[in-house]
Amino acid sequence: MGRAQYGVPMTDLLAGPIADRHAALGASFAAFGGWDMPVSYAGTVAEHTAVREAVGIFDVSHLGKASVSGPGAADFVNRTLSNDLGKIVPGKAQYTLCCNESGGVVDDLIAYLVGDDEVFLVPNAANTAGVVAMLSAAAPDEITVTDRHREYGVFAVQGPRAVDVLSAVGLPTDMEYMAFVDADLPTAAGSCPVRVCRTGYTGERGYEILPRWAESGAVFDTLLAAVSDHGGQPAGLGARDTLRTEMGYALHGHELAPDISPVQARVGWAVGWKKPEFFGRDALVAEKATGPVRRLYGLKATGRGVPRADCVVRAVGGAADGRIGHCTSGTFSPSLKQGIALALIDTAAGVEVGSEVVVDVRGRDLPCEVVALPFVASHV
Repeated sequence: MGRAQYGVPMTDLLAGPIADRHAALGASFAAFGGWDMPVSYAGTVAEHTAVREAVGIFDVSHLGKASVSGPGAADFVNRTLSNDLGKIVPGKAQYTLCCNESGGVVDDLIAYLVGDDEVFLVPNAANTAGVVAMLSAAAPDEITVTDRHREYGVFAVQGPRAVDVLSAVGLPTDMEYMAFVDADLPTAAGSCPVRVCRTGYTGERGYEILPRWAESGAVFDTLLAAVSDHGGQPAGLGARDTLRTEMGYALHGHELAPDISPVQARVGWAVGWKKPEFFGRDALVAEKATGPVRRLYGLKATGRGVPRADCVVRAVGGAADGRIGHCTSGTFSPSLKQGIALALIDTAAGVEVGSEVVVDVRGRDLPCEVVALPFVASHV
């Protein structure tokens, strides 16, 4: 069982609720967001392919969980987070952003609208405390914001056969995209209450299942058995990253950050522009009106090589120091069999879909084409 520490002492990392299962499955581990996470089991390419062609199961219990409750909780969330919660009804979830005063993104998260008096939030692991602190500081006395990070696990069942897997274990599958229901899952340890949401981060049809932390092992065992029966396998963070990059999905700390706005990252669709109030509204409205100084693009390598995060992007024929942007994420695409990247490029450079650019990969020029996102078709 290999472990990569990435400079973080293993003793300082948090363990998820089923670390013993991952070890038994032979997972390799790495530090991510302060958690000790499984990177792969059978290999990233095999796990990626399983999700695209059959089904995979991810343990993403490191994701944060928080609740906003009290009279008018939904209205409060709508006055703070970017998207318009008024556009959905109880039983639906929504992708949204928590922005700072300058319009940068503190975190991107999923908001589950339970009712007018309760919103359940799933932020990113490392940002949960910050989001909770911002909401708590803005909340009136009647609203309670609670960090529930270690109360629930999260498993993502993703792929063309995800419906078959959930049906096999007796969970509902016929909800609309971004809808959720609470259900009971029969396991060897007894019936376990879970929240099932038709969401995911792979571009394939899938579901995210939230059990109670202490019951996560029994739930995972039940789901994994069904995944295996339907030609799938467990998948780690390596495949999660290649899958989301192929879809052009933003990852906080890469395409989104406190100094990267939703306008720059092309997620302005997650901003309720007509709302009179939310964190960072004035700055974002101003940026939208003037236009961003940089924007996110997809890059597809046309030569041999793989672009990586932080690689410099230059114009073709430009000077060695003629930087026009940088890669925010980069990987080998198992689906396309070539290198791909997401990159923030200066709008002044005038690039558009079809333009050619050069990426500096360890001192070697890698020619790339600017392409529309996603790199592969979505099947959500």
